[in-house]
Parts: sequence; structure tokens; C-alpha cells
Amino acid sequence: MVNRDLVVTLMRSGNVFTEQINAALQAEGLSIQQYNVLRILRGRKGVPACLESITNDMIHRNSNTSRLVDKLIEKGFVKRKICKENRRKVDIFITPKALEVIESLEPTLLAKEDELTSSLSKKELEQLLYLVTKLKSKY
Repeated sequence: MVNRDLVVTLMRSGNVFTEQINAALQAEGLSIQQYNVLRILRGRKGVPACLESITNDMIHRNSNTSRLVDKLIEKGFVKRKICKENRRKVDIFITPKALEVIESLEPTLLAKEDELTSSLSKKELEQLLYLVTKLKSKY
């Protein structure tokens, strides 16, 4: 039963973390999934991404990436262009406006992450990260 307790506790903890991060992102009108798309695009450092690659990198892989990108376009956070080499492919770019928003959110998110993990020492955090990564690596 300890394995069930662990699974349930991890799921509950994940929900608490998601709710807290979502609350921090709402100040900019972003969902955690939208922020995840922006984080992925920022990490590409100006290199465009396609929907498939964004979906593969998403934390929530069951998200409707196309709909998320549409919402981010409406907000002026991403642009979509037809690829010159392959007209069936669509390239997605992050905008300077989105980069500014991400930069402004960074201190708030770091503070929230510190708050959520404050009951653990640095060594405990590293150990927990190692163990959870070990569990996840199977999938």
C-alpha cells in the first residue's frame, strides 16, 4: 500500500503545485499550459518550432497545443508563419512582448517555487528530484 500512498501523494502535490503556479500566472492572464508553450519557445532562442515539437515538449501532453497557440497569437505573444521550405509546415515564434512578460513573471514564479519547496533542505530537494526523475524515467 505504500506505493499507492506515494502515487496519491504525488498526484495531490502536483495538483497543489499546479494551482499555486496557475494563480501566480493569472496576473498576466496566462494559464500554466500557455506559459509552458512560451517557456518552450523561449528556450529555442529565436529558432521556430512546429506544433508537434511543442506538444512533445509540453508538461501537459494532453493539452490542445493548436488552441493554446491560437490564444497566444490573440494576446500577441506568438506569431505563426508558413515555412518557406515546406509550405505544409507552420513555424511558431515567440514575440518580444512575450519575452518581456516572462521576464516580469520570473521573480514571482521563483518566489512561489521557493515557497512550495521551503520545507525541504537543498540536499532533500536534490534527493527528491533524483527519486522522482528515476520514477518518471520509465515512461
